[in-house]
Amino acid sequence: MGKTKTLFGLVCLLLVGLTIGYASPITKDKKDLIEKVALTYSSQIGVRELTNRNDGEKIDMYLASTGLVNNKAYRAKTGKGYAWCAAFVTWSLKESFKDTDYQIKIPSGSAWAPSWFTANVIYIKGKLNKVKPDKTDVIGIWSPTEKRIGHVGFVDAWPDDGDYVITVEGNTNAAGSREGDGVYRKRRLKANIHKVSRWI
Repeated sequence: MGKTKTLFGLVCLLLVGLTIGYASPITKDKKDLIEKVALTYSSQIGVRELTNRNDGEKIDMYLASTGLVNNKAYRAKTGKGYAWCAAFVTWSLKESFKDTDYQIKIPSGSAWAPSWFTANVIYIKGKLNKVKPDKTDVIGIWSPTEKRIGHVGFVDAWPDDGDYVITVEGNTNAAGSREGDGVYRKRRLKANIHKVSRWI
C-alpha cells in the first residue's frame, strides 16, 4: 500500500511538473486566427502585375516568402517571371502569423501548387469530404494539360447550398485563368475544385 501511495504521489508530481513546464501564453482561438488570415489575403485584392509577366514589387514579395525570387535571366529565357499563385498562399499565411506565437507548418516547396495537397487534405472531388471546406482552406484546381493541380487559392466562403464557392486567389484574372495578372476575389463552381486542404 505504501509503495502504491508513493508511486501515485510521484505520478501526480510528474503530471504537475509537465503541466507547468508546457504552460504557454493564452493564444487566440481558431476563429480569430482564421479571421486574421482572411484579412491578410483580402488586403491584397486589387494587386496587379507590373507588366503582365509575373512581375512587380508585390509579386516578388510573395515569391520571396517561398525562397524564390524573380530573376532577369529566367524572365529573359521564358518571357515572364515565376508563376505565383502558391507563393501568394504562402505569403498570406506567413504574414498573418509572423508576430504571433502560432506556428504554422508550410509545406516544403510551397511555391509549387501541388505541394499544398501533400497533407491535410479534407476534400477530393467525388471521393472525399471529411468536413465542409471553410474560410482560409486552400483550394486546388486541376490542370488537364499538366495532369496535376495547377492553381491554388483560398476558400473565402463555401455555402452549403448552391453550386458556387467564393475564393481569393493570386495569379488569376476576371476569367479565372491560372496565368492571370493579379489578386482577385472569385466565384467558382464547386465542381471545378479538385482538392481542398486545411492548414490552420
